[in-house]
Amino acid sequence: MTGDIDTLARFAEAMADRARGIALRYFRQPLNVETKADLSPVTLADRTIEAELRRMIAETYPEHGVFGEEEEATGIDRRHVWVIDPIDGTKSFVTGMPLFGTLIALLEDGVPRLGLIEASAMTERWLGIAGAATTLNGAPCRTSACTKLDQARMFTTSPEMFSGDDAGRYQALASRVKVKRYGGDCYAYGLVASGHIDIVIEASLKPYDYLPCVSVIEAAGGVITDWSGQALSLNSDGRVIVAATPELHTEMLSLL
Repeated sequence: MTGDIDTLARFAEAMADRARGIALRYFRQPLNVETKADLSPVTLADRTIEAELRRMIAETYPEHGVFGEEEEATGIDRRHVWVIDPIDGTKSFVTGMPLFGTLIALLEDGVPRLGLIEASAMTERWLGIAGAATTLNGAPCRTSACTKLDQARMFTTSPEMFSGDDAGRYQALASRVKVKRYGGDCYAYGLVASGHIDIVIEASLKPYDYLPCVSVIEAAGGVITDWSGQALSLNSDGRVIVAATPELHTEMLSLL
């Protein structure tokens, strides 16, 4: 992929441009909100964005697979697979909160090589490419230098996402940090990449929630894994931790 990664990155940005236009057309407008089988909400905006991005992929890279939120996965056994979350944070989207985003990743042999967080309402976009620096709106960005949990600023979508033993492990970690904040969806991962917050801890995520964030975090100098410290993949269990530095990640793992 090395030779054409720039071409692929430009294509990912073209998809993000298209997603931004669609998202902003529907944002803060009257929308019918449906409830899916897993009780998560979905709107016409989610479905329209994913359909358009799948169309673009099929037209430009018909040999690539696609794993998205709103339609059946296709060709996920292929060497290159795009992972798409058309609107990460649909609950934010339908309540007028501008921190939702479109997430895009490209996997090569199952490993994230490119990731993009498109925060349309904020007109911010993080792009991470393996072996290069993460950028925010084209300018390089970097995670913070925080190495101690008691100095860390933490985000999680909601403490309600943790249950059973996971809830106790989360509380053990959360009780040690300097600052706790909730919400943010994918925007929190961008804030880690830009050095504004230091850790994220979540559970019950799907591959399209976390795989697009991998390259963004890693290319900014951070660490993102499952709760056991293993690399994230399509088969991960949905428990995710993000740390600004390896030292902070190690301390997090010691509590989880």
